[in-house]
Amino acid sequence: ALADRKKDIYDEDIEALVDQEIAESHDRIHLVSLTVIAGTHGPQRATMKLDIEGQIKIEEAEGNGPVDATFNCIKSLVPNEAKLELYQVHAVTAGTDAQAEVSVRLSQGGRSVTARAADPDTLVASAKAYLSALNKIVMKKQRDMPAVAAAGH
Repeated sequence: ALADRKKDIYDEDIEALVDQEIAESHDRIHLVSLTVIAGTHGPQRATMKLDIEGQIKIEEAEGNGPVDATFNCIKSLVPNEAKLELYQVHAVTAGTDAQAEVSVRLSQGGRSVTARAADPDTLVASAKAYLSALNKIVMKKQRDMPAVAAAGH
């Protein structure tokens, strides 16, 4: 699919794809689709479809820019108290068709998690990185639950 979207594929593109597949293999929340309306006439709007543990959920949200609208969609679909500490974008390779690699760091309850995702569409990469970080928070919380429950008995 990436080769169909890009003129040239580089080693860095392949590495980004492999890294992403490994990172997403155990995720409970997956991006199904994302549509964003952006431009000079606001507000910007995002419509997102997520697969949350096998259930498909759809949400639409506005924001102060397309990234904010995208992240607001995620917050509506997966309510959480996580605070965005870092949002960083860089191109994996040169050229206007380069994949964007987005890094997101979320903190919740005194813990920080960082995740990365790559896609030729910066907004899709942004959503995937945010969801990946959120998945890490969910997994950590669920791993800690049995320990807390066992300590209470």
